[in-house]
Amino acid sequence: MTRTIPVDPTLEHGYDVRLLRSDFAELSQSWAERSAALRKNATVKLDRRYGPGEKDLMDLFLCGEKEAPLFVFIHGGYWQRGDKAMYSFVAESFLKAGVDVAIVGYELCPSATMASMAGKIRSALVWLWQNGAAEGINKDRINVSGHSAGGHLTGIALATDWPSFNLDVPKNLIKSGIPISGLFQLEPLLRTTISDALHLDESKAKALSPQFLPPATTAPILVTLGGGETPQFHWQADEFVAQWSTFEAPIEKYAEPDVDHFDVVNRLSSSESEIFRKTLAWLR
Repeated sequence: MTRTIPVDPTLEHGYDVRLLRSDFAELSQSWAERSAALRKNATVKLDRRYGPGEKDLMDLFLCGEKEAPLFVFIHGGYWQRGDKAMYSFVAESFLKAGVDVAIVGYELCPSATMASMAGKIRSALVWLWQNGAAEGINKDRINVSGHSAGGHLTGIALATDWPSFNLDVPKNLIKSGIPISGLFQLEPLLRTTISDALHLDESKAKALSPQFLPPATTAPILVTLGGGETPQFHWQADEFVAQWSTFEAPIEKYAEPDVDHFDVVNRLSSSESEIFRKTLAWLR
């Protein structure tokens, strides 16, 4: 899409947070290595296909506990980067605590659109409901989370009226939502180079912003982020919590102290962190 809206340097700096980490390549490599090690040592069912797309796959990590809750994690990467395999390490702390984990992959921009990505995540959650028993997971304890772009897609899932999407699925499919460093208003991204691959205009940005969608659930929602994130991410979280607080679903915000947009994910994978303990307590 040809750019028609000028780039705002403040927003570019506030949202393109990779530029704030000179060690981003090393961080990504460490995540990949930790994830590969966990896949070797955990009970895992890799590449379960939930749709026809090349990346319509998820990995299921099983803790071995009967009727365990399921923590569904949707990775970030501004809807155009990343892969589920890099994020296996997130499952480690949950497995130790008796929680099953699903790491979801999905088609990315520019080959996919934002609207189609929302549909992919909905299809993944429907697949978990329909195939949970066969895969050894509890379809009645699905808790949805995601980081950054995955936080946005978590918001979309919480705003989905499930029976209208699939008649086989109950309205209360999702038992809790935990978006992490989420992007709930997309319009500011139109003034950054991040949006160049996203197929968005102002109308589509608003229509796909969880901020402007009512929750289709009464499940509790914990909006989290790193305390050291940029003002733009804190604004996103604060605005979302204020808006969705007017609805029936209980909602709270938590900022993990002293960590940025990426280290908040490292904290989530640690059994000793407060964000992990809060997330664990949130699971239904």
